[in-house]
Amino acid sequence: MGTIWDTLKHWIPIIADEYMWGWGPQFLGGIPLMVILLLGTGIVLTLITGFIQIRRFGNATKLVLSGAFKKDDTSDEQGDITPFQALMTALSATVGNGNIAGVASAIALGGPGAAFWMWITAVFGMATKYAEAVLGVKYRKVAEDGTMAGGPMYYCEYGIGGKFGRFMGILFAISGTLACLIGTGNMFQTNSMAVALHDQFSIPQWITGIVITVLVGLVIIGGIKRIGQVAERLVPFMIALYFIGALFIIVWHITDVPAAILLIFESAFSPQAAFGGAVGFGIQQAIRYGVARGILSNESGLGSAPIAHGAAKTSDPVRQGQIAMMGTFIDTIVVCSLTAIAITVTGAYKLGPIFVPQEQALNSIDMTTYAFDSVMPGGGIIVAIGSLLFGFSTLLGWSYYGEICLEYLAGIKVRTIYRMLFIMFMFLGSLPSQQGIQVVVK
Repeated sequence: MGTIWDTLKHWIPIIADEYMWGWGPQFLGGIPLMVILLLGTGIVLTLITGFIQIRRFGNATKLVLSGAFKKDDTSDEQGDITPFQALMTALSATVGNGNIAGVASAIALGGPGAAFWMWITAVFGMATKYAEAVLGVKYRKVAEDGTMAGGPMYYCEYGIGGKFGRFMGILFAISGTLACLIGTGNMFQTNSMAVALHDQFSIPQWITGIVITVLVGLVIIGGIKRIGQVAERLVPFMIALYFIGALFIIVWHITDVPAAILLIFESAFSPQAAFGGAVGFGIQQAIRYGVARGILSNESGLGSAPIAHGAAKTSDPVRQGQIAMMGTFIDTIVVCSLTAIAITVTGAYKLGPIFVPQEQALNSIDMTTYAFDSVMPGGGIIVAIGSLLFGFSTLLGWSYYGEICLEYLAGIKVRTIYRMLFIMFMFLGSLPSQQGIQVVVK
């Protein structure tokens, strides 16, 4: 078993780094192939939909605000949760530790310019998210117990059709199940939460694991309806809390904000010029890590959000698609931008591995913590609480995604078994010495 695991730890990073995110056609300057595919899809969908993310932005905003502040008027529609609850469920899975640790990691490895490429990913990703949600609602099916089931599995099988469509649906369902059980939607989140609480409050990681396991278990046992009810209350609260903390840092450094934004734009296209040739990375690194972490953060093109939107009480796929694309805007243009600007105005990015020796460098969440601590005593506590809330919400959303993926493969009879496995892997992810988690996430 050890030999198999050692082999996987050796080859997974090579495949992910060198072939998925580290290789690209020479005529495009070596830009990673995944960047070309993901951004290319977003650009094509933007053109096909007539710049839907700009043209219908105002209407989409109204739909979201209406769902948040007005009484639900979708009780007669087919579905399990309200359109707003579907958005909050998708956001609960999307707004996770990628917004805190992921943004810092992108800047640590690609410089402040990586934030610009996260924005570009989000702008075109809004069109991708719109298309995903439209298809998720259009091709959803009614499960054996009367609940709705949607997502890439269904629009591959019934949209593409034929054996190839069925094959792609099965492939996505298998990949989705694994990602939700042992990947970014589960063990990575609990590990980030446990480490944050251990570093700030010296709480043993296994204790955090037990508490998280119990709390998440109490929610997911109630299925998508309970997840939706919790998400519509938790997500706005946690985003507002983090928004206030990050905004305080930005206001404190308000005179440095214009220079910070200019630095982000300059280093996005010419890192050497922005930093006087003192750094050993180029535009490819800024693009690579910006797009990669942007996708990890907002999930546009990942195929996860249409599973949540497929459960919405609606008969109008286009309407739900417009609501869905606002999730990418909120996640990246709002939340991720706050983290990026806070790290830049405080100079925390200068402590990254591309500026200082590896043994002295700050990585991931430590960089965000430094930015908060530099302005307010105990600012790291806000980061720790944010990591806890973001991670908790992500677990709720991804538990549902994996459940629907596995049900597509084996029917609703596996629902209880899946929930037990999800809870078990949650606890395992919280334990220390989980160096392999980052490898699995890749």
